Amino acid sequence: MIGSRLRQVAAVYDVIVVGGGPAGLDAGLAAHANGAGRVLVVDREPEAGGILLQCIHSGFGLHRFQAELTGPEYAQRLIEQLLTTTIDVLCDAYVLDVDGISRPGADPSQGLRVKLISAAHGMRVVRAGAVVLAMGARERTRGAIRIPGARPAGVMTAGLAQKMVNQMGVLPGRRAAILGSGDIGLIMARRLTLEGVEVAGVFEILPHANGLGRNVVQCLQDFDIPLHLSTTVVEIVGQERVCGVRVAPVDDGRMPQLDRAWDVPCDTLLLAIGLIPDNELARRLRLRLDPVTQGPVVTSRMETSRDGVFACGNSVHIHDLVDFVSQEAALAGRCAAAWVTGSLPPADNVRLAPGENVAYCVPHGVATDRSHTLYLRVRRALEACALRLCTPGGEVVHERKLRYVLPAEMVNLTIQPRVLADFHGDTLRVEVVPRTAGRGEAGGEEAQP
Repeated sequence: MIGSRLRQVAAVYDVIVVGGGPAGLDAGLAAHANGAGRVLVVDREPEAGGILLQCIHSGFGLHRFQAELTGPEYAQRLIEQLLTTTIDVLCDAYVLDVDGISRPGADPSQGLRVKLISAAHGMRVVRAGAVVLAMGARERTRGAIRIPGARPAGVMTAGLAQKMVNQMGVLPGRRAAILGSGDIGLIMARRLTLEGVEVAGVFEILPHANGLGRNVVQCLQDFDIPLHLSTTVVEIVGQERVCGVRVAPVDDGRMPQLDRAWDVPCDTLLLAIGLIPDNELARRLRLRLDPVTQGPVVTSRMETSRDGVFACGNSVHIHDLVDFVSQEAALAGRCAAAWVTGSLPPADNVRLAPGENVAYCVPHGVATDRSHTLYLRVRRALEACALRLCTPGGEVVHERKLRYVLPAEMVNLTIQPRVLADFHGDTLRVEVVPRTAGRGEAGGEEAQP
């Protein structure tokens, strides 16, 4: 792993990347490889690598490196690439604010003002031609869902429990219940079981699991850990320490049926109730945010609503696989470098809007002169369905068949320029609907859930 990699913070950088996780590292590497000679990666942790450092399970890197790696192995490969460059890394540091005006191709010394603070270098104001936001995501906590009860010890997020077990060598308890079936919760159900902790069950308010199907199988079914769907925790029992939780099934409106509640003895409650982009800096910059993802609205060049500020990874929307984070971050880094060198590709001229059964789509626009990869999540599960791009009048301009879609699994689609050629200045609606028998395909690449 790598900590701070500089003796002195320079006064001017071509690109500053905020965040030293997989998105930040890949964005920095791509920026440097595409003409940004002076790149700084800033991270708040003592070492770069982000959440990958506590994810000791395998399954990373199948797309990015064509190998099955653990989280630390994936991070180490990125760091080994970084060590062959002149990229500066500043750990144990925060970006407090970004202000000023940046113009493409302008002198970075007259660009954005980035306010940094670190124990080693104190408060510094550094100029940058472009900034890439790659801060990742944070977990929702108990306060987000307001579970009744006292505030005893033993209630924590699944990510905190993962850090305790995998990095600190400390067990959070002896018998655990897990609320929510996000991927971190599923993985921790298996991890705790392997460490001798009894997992009483995973309780999910939705009628379907919220994590990847492979994690449901490998982490729960393979270890006989019960998954209770359409069920939630309605009370935490205990004063000094958790001694149990009360759970109840929910109706179609997700209202708990308290007359059918039962008690689950446990000394630990892990919360795996979802991730949200770490958007504190984005809000401070008054960037336009997507109300669904809660991350910045971005163009196909990963630009935000502020000139010279780009964003990528879980700071924009929550990804299933780190490989796709790296793919998106590389695009953001390339475009940030292109902004500084004045060679940014043409702006978007087609707006994308979520349609039927689509919660959100990233990016929020595309250009007709190049191919694009779209990422989206559906609102409900479907089998034998079709992903379509439609005009506001309902004309289908592109369609691909899908075997199934699930809200827990992101769908990605690569669109070729020929599909967009006739829609300059238009808005296209993205929808996922039951397949229409006999409808022909309009071309393009295969969509994958």
